Amino acid sequence: MAKSTQSKSASKGRPVVSSAHLADGASPALSELEFSINLAATAYHRWMVRCAAAAGAQLTPLEVLIMHTVRHRDRPKRLTDITLVLDIEDTHLATYALRKLEAAGLVEATRAGKEKLIGPTAAGIAFCENYRQIREQLLVGPARSQGPSEEMLSQLAQQMRLLSGSYNQAARAAATL
Repeated sequence: MAKSTQSKSASKGRPVVSSAHLADGASPALSELEFSINLAATAYHRWMVRCAAAAGAQLTPLEVLIMHTVRHRDRPKRLTDITLVLDIEDTHLATYALRKLEAAGLVEATRAGKEKLIGPTAAGIAFCENYRQIREQLLVGPARSQGPSEEMLSQLAQQMRLLSGSYNQAARAAATL
């Protein structure tokens, strides 16, 4: 492997991974990325739960994601729209989360003909605004002063979306084995 294609930690020795047997394959850097994704996902989930609590609601990471998706652009959403946007395969998980959000008074369901639409309540909008303010104060400010630029974050997000497509395709292929 050429030095320019090795990951930074791999060039100093072995890659930082959780499963050395996977890193022994053709792409140690992919194993290193997977471990980093796991660490980032765990930290992100922890952040969402704690930020939601500080904003006034005891929610799971999925409930936080669904709440923000429901609030997105302040237009009511169908369950299928929510599961599509968040790439939720098990619809019952989203349905259960929506029931909990409705019981907490953060979302409400209305009907438009035969369709059930979910929108935020006034309490849900207030929760999202509290969450946003806490996020700006505790996460965005420090991240901007010590982290990557907005352009670099946007490029990283694009690469992650592309990589998620590869993982989804591989998951479909693995289901046929």
